[in-house]
Amino acid sequence: MDLNNQYAAPHRVVITGMGLISPLGSSVESTWEALINGRTGCDRITLFDTSNIEIKIGCEVKGFDPLAHFSARDARRMDRCAQFAVVAGKAALENANYVITEENTYDTGIILGSGIGGVGTLTTEHAVMLNKGPNRVSPFAVPMMLPDTATGQMSIHLKIKGPNFCVVSACASGTNAIGEAFELIRAGRASTMLAGGTESPINAFAISAFHNMGALSTNNNDPAHACRPFDAKRNGFVTGEGAGVLVLESLEHAQARGARIYAEVTGYGVTNDAYHITAPDTVGPAVAMRIALKQAGSRAARIDYVNAHGTSTSLNDSNETKAIKTVFGEGAYDLTISSTKSMSGHLLGAAGAFEAIACVKAINESIIPPTINYQNPDPECDLNYTPNVAVKKPVHVAMSNSFGFGGHNACIVISEF
Repeated sequence: MDLNNQYAAPHRVVITGMGLISPLGSSVESTWEALINGRTGCDRITLFDTSNIEIKIGCEVKGFDPLAHFSARDARRMDRCAQFAVVAGKAALENANYVITEENTYDTGIILGSGIGGVGTLTTEHAVMLNKGPNRVSPFAVPMMLPDTATGQMSIHLKIKGPNFCVVSACASGTNAIGEAFELIRAGRASTMLAGGTESPINAFAISAFHNMGALSTNNNDPAHACRPFDAKRNGFVTGEGAGVLVLESLEHAQARGARIYAEVTGYGVTNDAYHITAPDTVGPAVAMRIALKQAGSRAARIDYVNAHGTSTSLNDSNETKAIKTVFGEGAYDLTISSTKSMSGHLLGAAGAFEAIACVKAINESIIPPTINYQNPDPECDLNYTPNVAVKKPVHVAMSNSFGFGGHNACIVISEF
């Protein structure tokens, strides 16, 4: 790390690698192929016995075998969300053709978002304590359940020693992680950052808790159509899991090593509603979008695609629509918008990373993925949500929105390089 170059003029930040494990595929390409073909990852839950809870559906990562990636010993000592993060991070580095060395390890960092971290470990070990006594609780319970353990495990497995921390801002976490990594590189505090999110919340406790607050779809008998953002008959989100990691670099660093550049991060906005712990407000999201657009400057004169937060809950979808109209005015009706959550489900803290990758692919492939299951127009949601079928269209600038419980709002602008 060249300490003399810190705090110089802001650096441009580009995306040079991507890794993804999702309910739609075990890679960026397989996930993208499912997205543009409108395939859902929603199905009956198999990760645990749902016979005694009301919600039976989720968007699971299918066929994930930890032993294909870790020793049996390491796998036992890592929560599923940390396993996802390490695998996605390794894939992102390989995709970027970026090799960690003694020369660059302190100039490379990791920031991940996770809403609830190792909640699976927490609930499992709590049950052990109740059923077998406190002395039987695993000594690895704490490092397995902490949200920041995923970044710690990534640093160990990938030998990365630079800036390293976890962002916890509910469903905005993944986008905040990318935005904060973007700001670190702009400020010259690191040349390269792995940024994104990871989550594994499909367990009886988390599903029951979200259901009891009225957040989840109850369409157990029709999983494929359960998640329907912006549709008048939407009745809640479907819980998803997975991890997405992007490799961000300063433009100078990427060009010096001859890296392939997928896109450029040009704007980041972050606000809080200071309104209600779970109910959304319109002003905060609108201000976050305006901040991101202002930072992106002339590059954001025209937004070609908005990847909406679009959770399929009544309040979120109508409120996000109002916020978009507040920012773009009549121009909102010219935007092409979609919610990829209609297919992936809601990956909570990993959602923003998944959706940022979808934006990059939309820019690279000139295809906008659809919002599936959109059949019943809602007068309060009257914009173009790319209903049911992907649209071929040049995408030069994309915006990705993420909003979380606690009033957290995050928005990034990604531009064609």
